[in-house]
Amino acid sequence: MRTLLINCSPKKRFCASAYFLFLQKLFLNGEKVSEKLRTPADHQRILAALKDAQNVVFCLPLYVDAVPSHVLKFMEEMEAFCRQNDLHPAVYCIANNGFIEGRQNEPLMQNFEHFCKRAGLRWGGGTGIGGGVMLNVTRIVFVIQTAILILNIVLSAAQTGNFFPRETWISYLENALLLLFFNSGVLFYIGGMGAAIRKGTYFGKKYTRIMIPSFVFIIFADIFFIIISAFEGGLFRGWLARKKYDGQSLQS
Repeated sequence: MRTLLINCSPKKRFCASAYFLFLQKLFLNGEKVSEKLRTPADHQRILAALKDAQNVVFCLPLYVDAVPSHVLKFMEEMEAFCRQNDLHPAVYCIANNGFIEGRQNEPLMQNFEHFCKRAGLRWGGGTGIGGGVMLNVTRIVFVIQTAILILNIVLSAAQTGNFFPRETWISYLENALLLLFFNSGVLFYIGGMGAAIRKGTYFGKKYTRIMIPSFVFIIFADIFFIIISAFEGGLFRGWLARKKYDGQSLQS
């Protein structure tokens, strides 16, 4: 069995889609081929990989309650390619959004369901994830914590000869359990979808979220996006940048 996993995030690195595809791979067997879809230059390479695939897993963010435009363009080419080559792979989807509710991904799931019906492909269903951005941030933080753990172990070993500083390990394990709890819903449904892919069966549309109370999520999400806006210029640059005027009056 050959499964093609397509990361459809437009981001070059540190994207949530790459994280969720990594988790999905843990629950698959057979040959797993990973591809990244960002520009039209990626189309032919991915279509060539599609020829021998029994399953295709799209992983992508929700944009304006729908499929991102660059993915929609690829889906049009994929439909024609599958018709020309008489291909009928099963299509699955992992969608994530920045809202807390995983069900916000329902319109995107419908996009894929109708696409499969139109293209003559088998719709296998998908997993919609709420709070995808925050889940991605927690795993990045955990990677940093792992690096700090290794550094502390090296320093402790050099200074005292102790490779297992108790407090450091306890703190690290607590953070690991917290990360596992945050991702428990995602792991449950992605694991279930992995079982459906292995069996070649219909998974259905399932929705989950980061496992924290909504009011806590809103507070941290607001802080996070304000910081991101400040650093990337979306907040202050928009206010303070000098406005350009082309000299033409606005037409009513």
